[in-house]
Amino acid sequence: MGFVPTRAAGLDRLAAFVPHAGRAYAEGRNSDPGPDQPQAVSLLSPYLRTRLLSEREVVRALVAQHPFRDCEKFVQEVLWRTYWKGWLELRPAVWSRFTAERDATTIEGRSGSGLRKAIAAAESGSTGIDGFDDWARELVEHGYLHNHARMWFASIWIFTLRLPWAAGADFFLRHLIDADPASNTLSWRWVAGLQTAGKTYLATADNIARFTGGRFAPEGLATTVQPLSEDPPPRPVPLAPLPAHDPAAPALLLVTPEDLSPESLFAGAGSIRAVHAVASVPGWPWGARAQDFIAAASADAAQRASAAFGCPGSVHAALDGPELIAAARAAKVSTIVTAFAPVGPVASALAALAPHLAAEGIALHQRRRAWDDTFWPHATKGLFPFRERIPALLAEQDIVLR
Repeated sequence: MGFVPTRAAGLDRLAAFVPHAGRAYAEGRNSDPGPDQPQAVSLLSPYLRTRLLSEREVVRALVAQHPFRDCEKFVQEVLWRTYWKGWLELRPAVWSRFTAERDATTIEGRSGSGLRKAIAAAESGSTGIDGFDDWARELVEHGYLHNHARMWFASIWIFTLRLPWAAGADFFLRHLIDADPASNTLSWRWVAGLQTAGKTYLATADNIARFTGGRFAPEGLATTVQPLSEDPPPRPVPLAPLPAHDPAAPALLLVTPEDLSPESLFAGAGSIRAVHAVASVPGWPWGARAQDFIAAASADAAQRASAAFGCPGSVHAALDGPELIAAARAAKVSTIVTAFAPVGPVASALAALAPHLAAEGIALHQRRRAWDDTFWPHATKGLFPFRERIPALLAEQDIVLR
């Protein structure tokens, strides 16, 4: 299994998948034949996650070739990610809960050798549980897991091994090439019974054997579960409008792993003087596979943006304040523009950086995609009310279903 970290490769993968995005996907999407076998799933998630491909162009490609009734399942999967991102954006305190629990678990693990050893065994794939150990090693080796395997893994981690859910979510966040703070955190919460209070996901040996073609049949899995509990999540807050700025003002374009197609987001902007792409951010220690993908994809984005705007482009190992200030000075601009970063490590890093830029007389402006402005405000309740609105919201994006 390989993911070539370029937009061109993502477009090729999309073109190859679209003919199979109807019934073949719907009927085969739950089966995980293994990392080296043909799969019904699209394998587009790393490209969508980093926006090497946009959700809009993927959905448009699907409905152009299939009636909606045939490709609805995959369209819903694309919108499922959008829903999770909107849900967390309207409830940022839930991300803070996760990071607090993760950090507390890290501290506890350092002081308690039993927990530390148990987490290390789970992450290294040495628990003795059939399938689970294979997925742990597969995750680190490939930076990817089939979605069904992710659910099985999380359930076994929480209910059979009885390990802290936040530590498992952090393991995924560090190693998945397509790791998304919203989808990852909220999916783990859902398995644990926190996201939908009292509703858990229990992995069973029969289900695993069925959908892995008999490759795995683990013994000793938990047969009953007790949902985890916490205080109710905060009520959603309205999606805040972004401060306006003069689009004609000369600017440095900052490219982060949140959006690696800046040439479409800032299309027509003749004011971009230089492109400054970063391949990592503070607080997100990617594993080797994920870091390699992000670094190469960032280089691809910088090259495309540089060509699109007719300006110099460069790639930097990390988001660094002094380095970014120096880049703005070199470009002779007092404005930095970047794609909006939703709740997560990139957003936190930008929020921490903004005051330092302002102190140097440099303004940081974020731009949100119309897709997010359209869908995110409707993530106020559960998935089903959101799903009912999909056709109407797609129409607002000029996507007509047939």
